[in-house]
Amino acid sequence: MIEKMKIRKKEGRVVRRIVAIVTLVILLVVGIVGVSGYFYVKSALEPVNPEASTEIPVEIPMGSGISTISSILEESGIIKNARIFKYYTKFKNESNFQAGDYIMTQSMTLDEIIESLKTGKVYREPVFTVTIPEGLTLEQISKTVEKNTKYTADEFMQLVTSTEFIQNMMATYPDLVSEEVLNGSIRYTLEGYLFPSTYSFYEENPSLQEIVETMLSLTNDVVMQYASLLEEKQMTPHQLLTFASLLEEEATAQTDRETIASVFYNRLEIEMPLQTDPTVLYALGAHKDRVLYEDLEVDNPYNTYVIQGLPPGPIANAGKVSIEAALNPTDTDYLYFLADTEGNNHFAKTYDEHLQNINQYLNQ
Repeated sequence: MIEKMKIRKKEGRVVRRIVAIVTLVILLVVGIVGVSGYFYVKSALEPVNPEASTEIPVEIPMGSGISTISSILEESGIIKNARIFKYYTKFKNESNFQAGDYIMTQSMTLDEIIESLKTGKVYREPVFTVTIPEGLTLEQISKTVEKNTKYTADEFMQLVTSTEFIQNMMATYPDLVSEEVLNGSIRYTLEGYLFPSTYSFYEENPSLQEIVETMLSLTNDVVMQYASLLEEKQMTPHQLLTFASLLEEEATAQTDRETIASVFYNRLEIEMPLQTDPTVLYALGAHKDRVLYEDLEVDNPYNTYVIQGLPPGPIANAGKVSIEAALNPTDTDYLYFLADTEGNNHFAKTYDEHLQNINQYLNQ
């Protein structure tokens, strides 16, 4: 009996040692796997090669899901692990990736790749940028392009007035650039169609056509956001850009564009000339600090003192604020307005009230 107890005791010690050893081994394996897994995942989340600059073309076909996109990126050498990229996008709740042809590098982070796929653009530092402010005419834009690119203002104007280029843009953006731009009274066909913004370019020497079309494409994107509202108002994109350009040119730093829009709409409704000075200046083709009475009589299709309704086309490029004001005017009975020397606007329902405002705010 005693011998059996000794044997069992000895066997128990052996079993405990074996269990302890197995447990230790398991813990070591788990620890090694865990640490290895951590560094593996950490490495997969980093750029393939932070120093790489070689551009790699990547094509994302239409209808590609995140699994397909992840595999394409791994096969192209843009990411280290397709599965990790897939889980990373799901963890960050990213989606709506766009099909298209991309130029990427192995130095891009996962966030940069995701941003590129969401916007449909290459997400990297631009080679150069061009800023087009609100309220510029095509001639003024041409000078801005000349300052920031290798192209001259004359080359710019030749392109944007080229019949072939205009026909191409009408075919490319048929909902925006319609037959209305072919009105013989329009000074420059694409006046007001190049959206004010800061444009980033990622090539050293993009073609002039690429530069112009980038601006036109943004106008198309902005205007088409309001397609249903335009249809409701029975207003064409050309009429919208024309109307908005008047607001842009009448605007001061403190102006109420929605109320100015209401004045214009009220005048149009009763067939009263818009009589806005910026159209006179555009008709004259020159900047003047003060519009004279003789200027108001100039015989020109843009002069809203002598024509009825809107001018034949925009007189400048309008920003989004002016576009939205043209679509959402305030509800007023105003027919007149003026800006005082500090840029504040004063509105009137009658001509007598307007004269009082002139005496009060301008004849001091």
